[in-house]
Amino acid sequence: MVECSWKSQFGVECFGCGLQRSFLLLMEGNIWESIKLFPASIPIILVFIYTGAHLIFKYKNGARNIVILFSTSVALMLGNFIWKLIFL
Repeated sequence: MVECSWKSQFGVECFGCGLQRSFLLLMEGNIWESIKLFPASIPIILVFIYTGAHLIFKYKNGARNIVILFSTSVALMLGNFIWKLIFL
């Protein structure tokens, strides 16, 4: 796995720390462990899948839904980052 340059330089995890490990856990079928490690991994995957489907099928409110999914992912990433700063 790729080492986080932010964590190695500053000693604090970045907003995306845990995404690789979470994705690997998700591929192994450990959904709950994946969510505990990085809660935004599933919404990020959904953003990519929905965006690809929207480009093909041209959903009526597709752009709005992509913004909502992306905003949810960013909010979860920020919340996870703050949680790790305060409690870990």
